[in-house]
Amino acid sequence: MSDPLSRVFAALADPTRRDMVARLAVADATVGELAAPYDVSVQAVSKHLKVLEGAGLVSRTREAQRRPVHLEAEVLDLMTKWIERYRRQAEERYQRLDAVLAQMTAHEQGHRTDTHPEEGTAS
Repeated sequence: MSDPLSRVFAALADPTRRDMVARLAVADATVGELAAPYDVSVQAVSKHLKVLEGAGLVSRTREAQRRPVHLEAEVLDLMTKWIERYRRQAEERYQRLDAVLAQMTAHEQGHRTDTHPEEGTAS
């Protein structure tokens, strides 16, 4: 997978990695802190982080004895722009469909009025 968008979507396909991103959106954390709530090894969490790093979603820095993991939130903009483009196209398609249905309904009502002019009058 060479394109960044595919790497980001693939990285976020795993629920554990999505949870890590959600937690890192709140604050930076070390690998140990990220591993704490899961019933998996620190090595397994490190493998998840490598996938997230490969996608550009997180980075690690060194602060004294700590190596906090940091969320690179701007990478999420790739996904947002991609999703927004197709959301807008789908919305435009639904608006065109609504317009066609409204025309059909108006035409149908006009046709009924023309063929049954006595309908709706009191006798």
